[in-house]
Amino acid sequence: MSIDDRHKTPQSFVPRRLIQLYAGLVLYGASMGLQLRAGLGLEPWSVLNQGISVHTGLSMGTVTIASGALILLLWIPLRQRPGLGTVSNVVVLGLVMDATLALVPDLRALGIRIPLLVFAVLLNGTATGLYISARYGPGPRDGLMTGLHRRTGRPVRLVRTCIEVAVLAVGFLLGGSVGVGTVLYALAIGPLAQFFLRRFAIKGLPEQPSLVAARNSSPPERAILSE
Repeated sequence: MSIDDRHKTPQSFVPRRLIQLYAGLVLYGASMGLQLRAGLGLEPWSVLNQGISVHTGLSMGTVTIASGALILLLWIPLRQRPGLGTVSNVVVLGLVMDATLALVPDLRALGIRIPLLVFAVLLNGTATGLYISARYGPGPRDGLMTGLHRRTGRPVRLVRTCIEVAVLAVGFLLGGSVGVGTVLYALAIGPLAQFFLRRFAIKGLPEQPSLVAARNSSPPERAILSE
């Protein structure tokens, strides 16, 4: 930590934190839309949202917003408290995803779709590091995971795996897209998120529990990604 960082108050970091939060959420929503356009398989929650979209006729963005809001209701018995980042996550991701889908046409050439998939996953990891490092609260899905982790005492990885397998299975049964992109996302997002969390960490900001992927031995308050 530099001398300047040591003399900064938490309020001094607010402009940067807000920029990171909303830049991260915008890029995250864009990455979701690009992965859908790649047409090679989605991450678990998007598989579920796509399945719901198929049966309701609602846009993917609208379903993403609605599902995020419903998941927040599950926070109540878990005694989770939403932050600015949580509420912003619910709204921004869906709006940006729909905007991205409107701007990027359907693609057929595999030579374009494969690089687009790789770029979308990389962008998602970058976005994850940006918005989580801002420390304005987890997204509704991450909060559900950490809430269950704290209430049950089960390892975060086990809780996350159970949730995502269930979500993926339901989404697949509803007609969501599962493929190589689903596998690539599952394998890459953890290492990418951890790398970018360290890259975008705000030096001098008071330590708080980290949020994205934890070691099995981590206590509840150190819930998801060790920085």
